[in-house]
Amino acid sequence: MSDTTVPTARRLGRIPPYLFAEIDRKVQAKKAAGIDVISLGIGDPDLPTPARIVTALQEAAADPANHQYPSYFGLRELRTAIADWYRDRFAVTLDPDTEILPTLGSKDGISHAPFAFVDPGEVVLVPDPGYTPYATGAIMADGEPYLLPLTAANGWLPDLDAVPEDVRRRAKLLWLNYPNNPTAAIAPDSFFRRAIEFCASNGIILCHDAPYTEIAFGSYRPPSLLQFSGGKEVGLEFHSVSKTYNMTGWRVGWVAGNPSLVRALGQLKTNIDSGIFQAVQWAAIEALRGGEGDTMAANEIYYQRHLRVASVFNQLGWKVTPPKATFYVWAPVPKGYDSISFAGHVLDQVGINITPGVGFGTHGEGYFRLSVTAPDRRLDEALERLKGLPI
Repeated sequence: MSDTTVPTARRLGRIPPYLFAEIDRKVQAKKAAGIDVISLGIGDPDLPTPARIVTALQEAAADPANHQYPSYFGLRELRTAIADWYRDRFAVTLDPDTEILPTLGSKDGISHAPFAFVDPGEVVLVPDPGYTPYATGAIMADGEPYLLPLTAANGWLPDLDAVPEDVRRRAKLLWLNYPNNPTAAIAPDSFFRRAIEFCASNGIILCHDAPYTEIAFGSYRPPSLLQFSGGKEVGLEFHSVSKTYNMTGWRVGWVAGNPSLVRALGQLKTNIDSGIFQAVQWAAIEALRGGEGDTMAANEIYYQRHLRVASVFNQLGWKVTPPKATFYVWAPVPKGYDSISFAGHVLDQVGINITPGVGFGTHGEGYFRLSVTAPDRRLDEALERLKGLPI
């Protein structure tokens, strides 16, 4: 059977190839040709997972009690550790038994949420530019993504008042993500309150993707949706240990919030996977109970990198301001390029991988995203190469 005759489901024809998988193929081809590529395209921390967490995994992996099927709903100790973390970090009270569900990374919960809540033809409100699984998850569930433009003019916040009445009536989910990927924007408390009001008045489930709340600089402390009045009633928050503790490959996340919504997502997931390897759960418990020291030290490294990037970019005329949160730099492409052609130009000319903004949605056109999750030496080398980039 040839590739052209594989009888795939129609929904796959509506889903573009995953952006980062496509970029990785191009980067690997360059490397195979002997080119020294510096990858600044993906938000994958280069700093190692703290030793205390690795030790916890090693000890738990050696215990035969952790070698069998885990609970579908995660260790109660993990759910309690998550609840304790929310209490200490956000002054939010969560019931470990009804308001928290561990997931195989936050992407697991995000991509499956539409299957639990969206019927064919119903609408999912999706920020654009944004994390691609918001839209592709809706498509896979036979829902309809409705794009909410994020622009510099509106501070990279969606204009909820501009959503047409007929779309509101059909909408089932609204996705938000602050601190934001890819733009590194933050949202004021007033916006969270408006979003909660919007969802409550229209019967929409508010889904907040919040993996970057702990990657913040200076005195800024990003909020949780669940700390606002009404937030738990209308919504869910998706989080993980990935960015906070340099654990992207460990695949431990969670969804927290409205107990009825958590229960529905749990009902779906019991039919999809068999839970998280218990040794990894014990490592996540150690991460969550270990305090903020490791994260704060990592954030200082990221911030210093942001300062160096901003200095060089501004010298080159690519106007940026160091963000208050996230790993990301969101910058305009030079005149004469679109985002894909510029990313290709940078890769071909100086061997640096950046992400074209259009890969995050049509309203990302005209921008590119760079991540500061590369070792200092490699980041500095990349900046030196960019100084010599022919435009």
